Amino acid sequence: MADTKNAVELQNVVKRYGEFTAVKRIDLTVPDNSFVTFLGPSGCGKTTTLRMIAGLTDITEGDLLIRGKRVNSLPIHKRNLGLVFQNYALFPHKSIFDNIAFGLKYRKISKSDIRDKVNRALDLVQLPNVAERYPSQLSGGQQQRIALARAIVIEPDVLLLDEPLSALDANLREEMRVELKRIQRELGIATVFVTHDQSEALAMSDKLVVMNNGFVEQEGAPQDVYNNPASAFVADFLGHSNIIAGALGGPDAAFTNVNLQSGETLLTTDEQTAKANGSKDVRAVIRAEKIGLSEQDGSGDGVISIPGKIKTVDYLGQQARYFVEANGRDWQVINPIDARPHQEGADIFMHIAARNCVLLPGHQD
Repeated sequence: MADTKNAVELQNVVKRYGEFTAVKRIDLTVPDNSFVTFLGPSGCGKTTTLRMIAGLTDITEGDLLIRGKRVNSLPIHKRNLGLVFQNYALFPHKSIFDNIAFGLKYRKISKSDIRDKVNRALDLVQLPNVAERYPSQLSGGQQQRIALARAIVIEPDVLLLDEPLSALDANLREEMRVELKRIQRELGIATVFVTHDQSEALAMSDKLVVMNNGFVEQEGAPQDVYNNPASAFVADFLGHSNIIAGALGGPDAAFTNVNLQSGETLLTTDEQTAKANGSKDVRAVIRAEKIGLSEQDGSGDGVISIPGKIKTVDYLGQQARYFVEANGRDWQVINPIDARPHQEGADIFMHIAARNCVLLPGHQD
């Protein structure tokens, strides 16, 4: 039975193009009023999945439900969806008013109601005075707001956003992140957002869906996915991680030893040991920003210190990324820049707490 608390449900959905399978048996839900992001590299299947929801691409197998109703064969204009694409798709020969009103004019709505709805949409995107202008008279960021206004003016059941910010410069992109989230919250509309930008995904999402090679690698709240990656792909794609093969050793007080193939021994928690699912062979995942740096050995109280030498320093504004060589292996470490940042060539200790050593079972995903 369909769960009407979900705006969208994909049940065992497959998309094939000839012998190539672009989407491989996906089961997903988009809860009502939520902001759900499909994140992954180019070719992972995220845009294909969005296009199947939109009705722009046919489903090969499985079922798609919108508001509890199966819509596999329902044409796009009957799905009541709002769509915003990377290229805005505004009509250059129409005024901003007519661009936004385009979808309303086919819904047997009076002219006065159309004007009221368009004006409300313009107010919502904070562009109340541009109705008589044309797209060429607006900036890229303003055009994107108009594309969003056109999508929401029809009061859709679901809003679909396909990399809508990728054409904007960095500062404007951050501004539009805030605006998109504000509008989504204000309207309470279920939203599916497609991006390859991990910072966008982490900042905007209620639910994060990480895709790779047509599969869903992991889904959940952004903080949970980031802190507890379910695979080496997720750990590597989302943020900066050190992923090292090793084997579980014996207990060490309240912790468990992890003997790395590179020669070091780390500590991990019982919670992480359980994630090995009985496998002695593991992969240790240590986020770059979870590693401390100092000139003194800080071992003890669940912390292991590894000596190394700083090879390279990348300055990132308020942070620095250090590449530290230890036992022939390069580690990534990201730390805030203090009054006396560490220098290239310096001998250094990396400090890794047991709670920050995440384990994945086996040597393969």
